[in-house]
Amino acid sequence: MKVRDILAHKGSAVVTVRPDTSVATAVHRLMLERIGALIVSDDGSRVLGIVSERDIVRVVAERGAEALAPDLTLEEIMTRHVLTCGLEDTVKDLMTTMTQRRIRHLPVVESGKLVGIVSIGDVVKNRLEEVELEANVLREYIHLQ
Repeated sequence: MKVRDILAHKGSAVVTVRPDTSVATAVHRLMLERIGALIVSDDGSRVLGIVSERDIVRVVAERGAEALAPDLTLEEIMTRHVLTCGLEDTVKDLMTTMTQRRIRHLPVVESGKLVGIVSIGDVVKNRLEEVELEANVLREYIHLQ
């Protein structure tokens, strides 16, 4: 199974925000969208960074209430070196990367453009579906014997 297959099932919509977005606005957006990360982009297709719930928690721990001041922007707190994946990457590759690097979101980039995002939840769901399918095939095989 590949990233292409996951996006075909879940969709390729990605929530992006501009780098000058305030942290407070980003927190509200995460809550409204019920997601764990926002892609920071100036044009909706180029990945400049990523801001996750972890980044928000870190800045709140460091700065307290100041973290939600209107003048603190995502550009100041975002993760700039974003790991990405491509449409042809395998679920196994994603599992390895996410586990080893301790990340929960991978933007999907093709030809320099953002085309989707995959979360650890998407990967786990996909793997569970594969295991269930394998179990059903084995049950049918045993039943036919």
